Amino acid sequence: MSDIPLGVLDLIPISSGSNATEALRNSIDLAQQAESFGYARYWYAEHHLNPGVAGTSPAVVLALTASATSTIRLGSGAVQLGHRTALSTVEEFGLIDALHPGRLDLGLGRSGGRPPGGPATPVPGATPVTDGRTPNGLRIPPRFSFEHLLGSPRVALQRKLLLLPNAESQEYGEQIDDVLALLAGTYRTADGVEAHVVPGEGADVEIWILGSSGGESAEVAGRNGLRFAANYHVSPATVLEAAEGYRAAFQPSDVLDKPHVSVSADVVVAEDDETARELATGYGLWVRSIRNAEGAIQFPTPDEARAHEWSDADRALVQDRVDTQFVGSPAKVADQLEQLQEATGADELLITTITHGHADRVRSYELLAEEWRKR
Repeated sequence: MSDIPLGVLDLIPISSGSNATEALRNSIDLAQQAESFGYARYWYAEHHLNPGVAGTSPAVVLALTASATSTIRLGSGAVQLGHRTALSTVEEFGLIDALHPGRLDLGLGRSGGRPPGGPATPVPGATPVTDGRTPNGLRIPPRFSFEHLLGSPRVALQRKLLLLPNAESQEYGEQIDDVLALLAGTYRTADGVEAHVVPGEGADVEIWILGSSGGESAEVAGRNGLRFAANYHVSPATVLEAAEGYRAAFQPSDVLDKPHVSVSADVVVAEDDETARELATGYGLWVRSIRNAEGAIQFPTPDEARAHEWSDADRALVQDRVDTQFVGSPAKVADQLEQLQEATGADELLITTITHGHADRVRSYELLAEEWRKR
């Protein structure tokens, strides 16, 4: 499987007892380590109003990381277009590309606070799922409803603070068209006025669309012939429909002559299964804080996580994510990643690992890279 590249998706988590400064320094260190381990890409997510996540601006952190690394590709996973413009996005990445040309992946998402869409139109020949498993055994849990997040005061406040008063988000497909036109230097208004972005126009960046379902994002990526990243780690129930919906919508372009899919996974690797399970103890409590709309908490120690009194409602809130986190020895986790790749047909895999201790997180990525090279 060494022909399937591995990348890193980093949320810049803040561990309990730590702070944003240390989290940022740890993430830049991890990017340097990931480069030496042979990872192909290092992406930063964008999240807001989360006390346990410092990744608020992918472009800013990418600029810092680009200066600290030399070869690994760097990208956003993803820029949330729902509260920004095509121009501001192209300008930000154009600035970074001007000093670090040919290393950037511009990953584009719709916005924060929007749940994956409803069930997509079935794709002929779609992978069957029986009793929650694909034919090769990959777990596909029941669909989780994100609707309760839309009524959350925190999510409403986030949107209020991110958007200017009375502003409305541009339609996503149109916004992607504008990003592509500004990068290519072909942007024209209806009455013929041109816009040329300096720096930005002609920037050597790879465009990716990120999506959690087979709906709008997958369709936009497909019809534009762009790369697509499907999120098993965010919405494991919909990863198959996302990848299959994208492939069904794909049209060859100047960028790609065939579909290209990356799939993400939550992973914790240690020398043995028992140690890995201990390191992953805080994951369920951390997911709970996201799923109940309070915002990601600082990542707890195993003892802090064990002190939480779980209700049945709590367990139901996180079960799909806990069941689909890959935790164990290098061989065990690599086997699970191979299963994910086979079931989704992924061309690349994107790995997210969060542990309380930074050294444990670095070691997890190191062990996985060593095992992956043997495959």
